[in-house]
Amino acid sequence: MTPTLAAVIAYMIVQLAIGVWASRRIASEEDYLVAGRRLGYPLMTFSIFATWFGAETIVGSAGNAYTDGVSLGSAEPFGYGLCLILMGLIFAVPLHRRNLTTLADLYRQRYSVGVERLAAVLLIPGSLLWAAAQLRAFGSVLTTTTSAFELETAIAIATGVTLLYTAFGGLLSDAMTDLVQGVLLIVGLLVVAGGVVTHLGGLGAAADAITTSGRVRLTSVGDGPVLDAVEAWAIPVFGSMVTSEIVGRVVGARSPAVAQRSSFAAGAMYIAIGMIPLLLGLIGPGIVPELEDAEQIIPTLAIQSLSVMGYALFAGGLISAILSTVDSTLLVSAGLLSHNLIVPVFKVVDERLKVRLARWGVIVFGVIAYVLARRAAGVFALVEEASAFGSAGLIVTVTFGLFTRLGGPATAIVTLAVGTLAYLVFTYAGFPYPFVLSMLLALGTYLGGALFERPRSAEDASAPAAAA
Repeated sequence: MTPTLAAVIAYMIVQLAIGVWASRRIASEEDYLVAGRRLGYPLMTFSIFATWFGAETIVGSAGNAYTDGVSLGSAEPFGYGLCLILMGLIFAVPLHRRNLTTLADLYRQRYSVGVERLAAVLLIPGSLLWAAAQLRAFGSVLTTTTSAFELETAIAIATGVTLLYTAFGGLLSDAMTDLVQGVLLIVGLLVVAGGVVTHLGGLGAAADAITTSGRVRLTSVGDGPVLDAVEAWAIPVFGSMVTSEIVGRVVGARSPAVAQRSSFAAGAMYIAIGMIPLLLGLIGPGIVPELEDAEQIIPTLAIQSLSVMGYALFAGGLISAILSTVDSTLLVSAGLLSHNLIVPVFKVVDERLKVRLARWGVIVFGVIAYVLARRAAGVFALVEEASAFGSAGLIVTVTFGLFTRLGGPATAIVTLAVGTLAYLVFTYAGFPYPFVLSMLLALGTYLGGALFERPRSAEDASAPAAAA
């Protein structure tokens, strides 16, 4: 057994132990899905950061920088970091004050039960695609770490470990493992950066390699129009600002202030730590020219620059980035299924049964994500599509629902449907800027519908004012 594999196995055992310990503190659905609304600053900050910092943040941004350099069209890590900061600035406090369990609860409070169920159905697929992409990435990491596993076996191991600790401990388990994973992720990236800087001969040589490369431009993507950059930034900023994963963290905070400030801190951490793979991608061509697969630049630099123990730390950091995203997506999907669909339809009142339903939801969606990861060779490339799927209508309906009295159930339903269908049609028909176009269409749909439909008055009259 290699030191790297031994470290990975030990790391996964620790995650399972945390999940089992956290399970002892779960007595209700609220304990399971939102950690009893008692998360403080450390757990909240690292949970938001680690959830957002997936494998694509490391290999994707570095690969893009290696191939295309950095320009105004480079939205990673700046777009997703800005998304977290804006979530804290605009949405965290009113969402927390709504006393939600899932994002779909907002649609029930503000619109209707029918809109709640439609929102739940639309939110689940994007989370599953995101989870599948991360599981496949885990399989790739484990197979490069050791020859003992085939890709499918490695994916199965990743799925099994994540299912166990998430199903046991819910959000509390996720938040605690996210803290461990976030710290290990930061250490792993710093180790790689230190190894590369040492390989080049110091910080001065590394800075010279970046500044003399000519790969940093204050222009849009390549020679494309400014709208290319607008589309590239719109997806992470507007497509991810109110996703169910981040809302699930925010509503688990012990206070609105914790929710807001933790979002700010997580966004700042995301940008700061996300700069490391970006800079390594810029340095990469000078060390490894003509790399066949640009997304392998970080692992390649790690192999060339680190000792066996250093590479073990890097592998642990990359696996941390993956698992911290998978557990969040599975828990959110399970919550949407159990809390917003099964429990109200079958009128379940027993808290223990609610927890069991949520746990089984984690298992079912984990199996689905595993099948997607195994059979869809291009699922890793769908991370951006997962962020954009359904989110054009989502950002519009959440914003108007929280801060205005405009629009009612019919308006919300049509806006969600139009936003989702428009993005799918524009994407597969080859239209340029599909996300921006679908978001504008969703905005126009909502405003048009609001002219003809009055919102509910008695049931929600005070909620927007209280949230504000």
